[in-house]
Amino acid sequence: MKSFRSLRFRIFVSLIGITILSFITIAIVTIYQYRKQSRTYHNERLLRKEEQLAMQIRYVLSQTTFPVEDRYIPLIFREEIYRIADIENINFNLYSINGTFLISSQAGLRDNKELHCISDTILTTLSNSMDKRLVFQTALEGDNYQYSYSYINDLQYKPLLILHIPHFENDTFNEGFLLNSLYNLGGVYTVILLVTIGVAFVISRYITHSLKEIQKRLRTTHFLGKNEKIIVKNTTTEIGELIFSYNEMVDEIEKSKKALAKIEREKTWKDMAKQIAHEIKNPLTPMRLSVQNFERRFDPNDPCAKKKVADFTQMLLQHIDTLSDISDAFSAFVSMPSQKKEVADLNAVIRRTIAVFDLPYIHFTSSQEEILLSIDKNQMNRMLTNLLKNALYATESTADPLIEVSSFVEGKAVYIIVKDNGSGVPLELQERIFEPKFTTKNTAGSGLGLAMVRHIVSAHGGEITLSSEEGKGASFVVKLTIKNE
Repeated sequence: MKSFRSLRFRIFVSLIGITILSFITIAIVTIYQYRKQSRTYHNERLLRKEEQLAMQIRYVLSQTTFPVEDRYIPLIFREEIYRIADIENINFNLYSINGTFLISSQAGLRDNKELHCISDTILTTLSNSMDKRLVFQTALEGDNYQYSYSYINDLQYKPLLILHIPHFENDTFNEGFLLNSLYNLGGVYTVILLVTIGVAFVISRYITHSLKEIQKRLRTTHFLGKNEKIIVKNTTTEIGELIFSYNEMVDEIEKSKKALAKIEREKTWKDMAKQIAHEIKNPLTPMRLSVQNFERRFDPNDPCAKKKVADFTQMLLQHIDTLSDISDAFSAFVSMPSQKKEVADLNAVIRRTIAVFDLPYIHFTSSQEEILLSIDKNQMNRMLTNLLKNALYATESTADPLIEVSSFVEGKAVYIIVKDNGSGVPLELQERIFEPKFTTKNTAGSGLGLAMVRHIVSAHGGEITLSSEEGKGASFVVKLTIKNE
């Protein structure tokens, strides 16, 4: 079953299928065209025979001394009918206008009761026809024949007789010729089919050779591993473009790895700084209170006590101030760095951020190829990373997770939307979702992610809103204003 789904097999089967289909199509068209031309030829030939017979019959009637009446027709054509049949090389019968059989060029048919009259249906149809003639198809002993009925008119176009031509021209010979032509055509196409099989095998192998190399590399491509570029010579344009795209992807992965490593390092340092700041600040106030209380309660009658206490107090206060300075320094390190704005392609930043996650269910669409905007690329990366992490957490228990990132320009604003089909945010918690230290995660969470996202968006002069329904996913909409700088 696996081979049936392979590209090589499909190319092979497609080329052979096209060859077979073209043969069938040509055969059908040939048969249709031949039979159409054959019918046209026989119809025209039958019409010519009718006209020639009518001319001969009118000539005989013009030369006879008998009255031109039904009862005298057998006498008038007693000998002439055989002469006319020999001249035109065709048998025919004559009937009266009311359908009564009069005479036939075929000897021995006078006693045939089927010839004694024409049915009323045929007479009515013949009378109502535009050209006053009827042509029928009939099968006789396995062969197809035509027969016809037509009027013989006098010089004033008054109907005198009905001319009946039976068993005219079968197609047995022509059908045999057609069959023989199809056999010859089939032989030619058999040779073409064999050539096509060989060509299809070579072409499919040539096309899939480069694809197999790409497939091999893709299987070994990992975000954390060392990825090598593909170098294949003499490929088609399409395969070359695919290889070029893969090599670009490898470059982007390497860039993303470096960016991610930098982000992780920064995150590690900031977490450490935040922890140190917390540990240092906690004892500061108790230390200050203890020193002050000690100073107040100490016996001042001791001659050296005052100086000792003052020195001790000054030393402790100095250390406290130092610890406070250290705490403030680490707090400043944890806080957002100053912005470094530059005109950059927002879509490129989004694509690079998504590429870091390397997940098939994260999709990105945009209304245009690039959106140029004055932004801090690093901060935008952090903002999008946090929103995507939030979406990933929300879709952890979803059977078919889907995260859609989109961007578009509307008027003087640029919109970024991060939408997921996860668990959603309860209505009563949506107002607090951007508060520092607030989190909806059951696992340990700092509660600073979305607060930082809002801080970054605000620093860029934008705003962020949440639209969510519990159990149906969430959608974060970031609006950034385009400024003419």
